[in-house]
Amino acid sequence: MSLPDDIRACRLCADRFAATETGHAPRPVFRGLRTARLLIAGQAPGARVHESGLPFTDPSGDRLRDWLGLDEAAFYDERRVAILPMAFCFPGYRAGADLPPPPICARTWRQPALGLYPNIALTLAVGGYAQAYHIPGAKGVTETVRRWRDYLPQVIPLPHPSWRNTGWLKKNPWFEAELLPVLRARVAEVMAHVDPD
Repeated sequence: MSLPDDIRACRLCADRFAATETGHAPRPVFRGLRTARLLIAGQAPGARVHESGLPFTDPSGDRLRDWLGLDEAAFYDERRVAILPMAFCFPGYRAGADLPPPPICARTWRQPALGLYPNIALTLAVGGYAQAYHIPGAKGVTETVRRWRDYLPQVIPLPHPSWRNTGWLKKNPWFEAELLPVLRARVAEVMAHVDPD
């Protein structure tokens, strides 16, 4: 089997997920081909993505696509965009809240999975878990995102696009005023080129 097949067959967290309020089975969700130049490093699929099997098929995805200036066709173009969360499966709920991504997923799969995408020119580190992995010394989402210029041109840290973060966006107007125009320009630059296979 290939590495993508091995990841899709992973059942490391089957008992953990069965014990959550949702009692669900593993369903690893990720996308991308070798030619991808944009890597979206997120946290973990939510319940809607677990059902659809397609990353960011929820209001968070709508907001993220708006931030990036991409329509759905471009966002889901696996030749140009790889979507690789820190944990591939929906972690489930406890007391009605999302559980964090199980660390065993990143420990087991992250480094080998990143090797599937040798042509990445820009990594979007979405949320604290992705930032902790992709940005050495990252210290909290607000501070890391505030220092976004320090990581250009290879990495841009973003808050999670969840609608729960609307308050954060209101408290940090520089995000939309300063970071988003640069983000959209850098994404457009990266998306304009597709490396040969």
